[in-house]
Amino acid sequence: MAVDKDLQTIQSIDAVPHIMSMLADTTGLRFICVARVTESYWKSCAVLDKVSFDLKPGDELDIKATFCDRVRSTAKPIIIEQASTDGTYSRSDIPLMYGFESYFSYPIYDHNNNFFGTICGLDPLPKKLNTPFIKGQIAAFAELISRQLEAEEALTNTQSDLSYEQTASKLREQYIAILGHDLRTPLSSVSMGIDYLKGNVTDETSQKVLTKMDKSTKRMTRLISDVMDFTHGKMGNGIPLKLSSVEDLGSALLWTVNELVDLHPECDVQADIEIAGTFNCDQDRISQLLSNLLINAIVHGDHKQPIYVKGRTNKDELELSVSNGGQPIPPETQERLFQPFWREQSSSHSQGLGLGLFIASQIAEAHDGELRVDSNTQQTIFTFKAIL
Repeated sequence: MAVDKDLQTIQSIDAVPHIMSMLADTTGLRFICVARVTESYWKSCAVLDKVSFDLKPGDELDIKATFCDRVRSTAKPIIIEQASTDGTYSRSDIPLMYGFESYFSYPIYDHNNNFFGTICGLDPLPKKLNTPFIKGQIAAFAELISRQLEAEEALTNTQSDLSYEQTASKLREQYIAILGHDLRTPLSSVSMGIDYLKGNVTDETSQKVLTKMDKSTKRMTRLISDVMDFTHGKMGNGIPLKLSSVEDLGSALLWTVNELVDLHPECDVQADIEIAGTFNCDQDRISQLLSNLLINAIVHGDHKQPIYVKGRTNKDELELSVSNGGQPIPPETQERLFQPFWREQSSSHSQGLGLGLFIASQIAEAHDGELRVDSNTQQTIFTFKAIL
């Protein structure tokens, strides 16, 4: 019964799948797992599997045939970049048994600071893991899960709203500290390094690699920004705005559309934006709202049908809409679309954190506007209206 409770506890933490997804993006490993580990058993509690490792939540492994047992006994993490050539682990049967070259395992602790288990990852291919940046991210996310376990226990036992607010406050501080400092600062350095190399490396192969790296860093930057906005929108005082008098809002929105069109040439995006006048708004946030709506249409729409982006003004009212074809969104799903960290369970699309529409709705609310969705067999259309 205790084992089942542990599995249920991990699966009840909404952030765990997103932590595993971000770790996969950061490390390049295609298998990430959170496991309950004791002296007698190893049991998976949450799994991200892109290499068909065929391990599901609830499955067990022989504890003695895992490196997690060593992490449990020593309380020290393990990182392996290439098992077949590693001076310490090349003689071990474990990498051959599971068919991996790169691997990590970091300890997770419960609310009493007792060893709970590990967050571990592996890949059949060697990966560059033994760097201060990568190790810092893994350690930070392992710590975050430990804090979440602490929060779950506190919420279970709490008897007052004050206790819950204190727990939420600690979690907010963890998100801001880990994602704001430990991710943004080194990622900015990586991005600047890529820009430098793109301007100084001329061979075609290197340029292709740098372009791919550039896209990955931009995606990671967007993910980090989404989580930071979530912190402000859900736990703080709403999405922060920098209001100013904007005269060229239409040009900024067209630039946003064209940027995404360049990234997604497989989609037919037709923009009709006629916006005139001066608006008191946050131009960058309005552009972010439109970008999130367009990305949603690109990801979930039928690529055989055009995506329509429309912008109009009526005196001091601004109206933006994005529509796409495809399967209609059921009414019960529409009610949850603007909730954070939520995706339809049957959806095959896994990119992002499930925050785009939530953040768009928060930007609309911050401008005293509204964002609504209408969906039928002909089209799905998201419409933003605000008096600016």
